[in-house]
Amino acid sequence: MFSKIKKADVILLIVLVLLGAGLSLLSASAGSAGQQVEVSVDGQPYGTYSLSEDQTIEISHDGHTNKITIKDDTVQMTYSDCRNQICVNDGSISQTNQSIVCLPNRVVIEITGKEEKYDAISN
Repeated sequence: MFSKIKKADVILLIVLVLLGAGLSLLSASAGSAGQQVEVSVDGQPYGTYSLSEDQTIEISHDGHTNKITIKDDTVQMTYSDCRNQICVNDGSISQTNQSIVCLPNRVVIEITGKEEKYDAISN
């Protein structure tokens, strides 16, 4: 039923484990330090806040309440009246392209970099 494990099988396993570990490290280090917190509710922009300014924002929408806390250059969903509390248990985020989502209340928190505007220079 089971055949012998061959040398090529062991080498393939080692290569796949190393490749997986490398991709995981690359994915984890892809973000850079964020500058802004963008909040959207029900797909619509709610507000943009500086990640460097400590504050608590209460979001009330359609009878639901969420609170986010920005502190020490991180943001965290500190309160939600949803049943599953996954968004509250996600912890804090601080890197670009990270997000916290409260699906039942339709609240999305995203970390972005500082927006830079470029002017075209013509000769």
